[in-house]
Amino acid sequence: MIPFVLAAALSVLPTCDLEKPTGQPGCTRAAVDALPMNAIQVIGTHNSYKAAIAPEEMASFKLINPKAAASLDYAKPPLSVQLDAGARQIELDYVYDPKGGRYLSPLGLKLAKEKQPYDTSLMAAPGLKVMHVPDLDYRSVCQTFVQCITQMRDWSKAHPDHMPILVIMNLKDDQIPLPGATPLLPFDLAAMESIDAEILSVFAPDHLITPDKVQGRHPTLREAVAAGAWPKLKTARGKFLFAMDEGPAKTDLYRGARKSLEGRVMFVNVDEASPAAGYITLNAPKTQAARITAAVKAGLIVRTRADADTLEARTNDHSTQTAAFASGAHYVSTDYMTPDTRLSPYEAHLPGGGVARLNPAIKP
Repeated sequence: MIPFVLAAALSVLPTCDLEKPTGQPGCTRAAVDALPMNAIQVIGTHNSYKAAIAPEEMASFKLINPKAAASLDYAKPPLSVQLDAGARQIELDYVYDPKGGRYLSPLGLKLAKEKQPYDTSLMAAPGLKVMHVPDLDYRSVCQTFVQCITQMRDWSKAHPDHMPILVIMNLKDDQIPLPGATPLLPFDLAAMESIDAEILSVFAPDHLITPDKVQGRHPTLREAVAAGAWPKLKTARGKFLFAMDEGPAKTDLYRGARKSLEGRVMFVNVDEASPAAGYITLNAPKTQAARITAAVKAGLIVRTRADADTLEARTNDHSTQTAAFASGAHYVSTDYMTPDTRLSPYEAHLPGGGVARLNPAIKP
């Protein structure tokens, strides 16, 4: 719920940066901090960890499957650079490696005639490894899940007033149909437990927004968010929430017999009517606009995308990002906070500038 007087006051200055209020009428720190965290809209990055495919490997990939190669022809800077630029949603994909060493020798590197250096110093130890497509698109700006979230934690401690950062995660276990590719391990219950354990090995409980903290004394998480239970920005600043962006097979395993997500660290991407609903991924802002707006009004945190698969960047098409920002999704993800000038001037930024604005679906 958004108090009328606060939303009305903030609407006076539609360009008010909620992360750094100016103190002008309608943009004071007190007014902003009294808003719940689901009153904001921010930008984030898609596949935030992704480094470029090595040139020799990309050239070979283009010969085999030019369309797929084109969709993977992008890269991100270090996570701290993205956060400095205003990204408040980070996406990490990882594979399960409980014994360590499973991904030390990628097939693409072995087959390349001209080998680009690949640092494997962190790959031998047990733990989740961050990569997009094992054996093919495996280079990352941070190689392990713990390394990635440690970098984010350290940045957060140096910038304690930041808007709440959403970390969404894909759990990779689809086999790569290539002879000699490394078999991926399934995300079983032990793997699910390891995800929570790795998060808690880096973040102190008071650095996290968890399902239990939002649910409080409400019977379910869904009822809590419908009742406006998200923390106020004064409390949510400097904190992280983690969300598993997967389908029912994995989210059901993670939930187990829980009514909502009691005792769990992550939110999960589930249907809006589920007792565990607090977060949802709706990545098609043109065709899912009405559903996004309804989910926002129902109290759920929503993530959508401004662009995908390099398509908008290749044609300098801003229509998807316009729809994404207008939809009211809280976290709008892009591959282009800065343009890839090889393709076009295309880039995505929060309308009006700044890091965070009042969500356009919130109307006083």
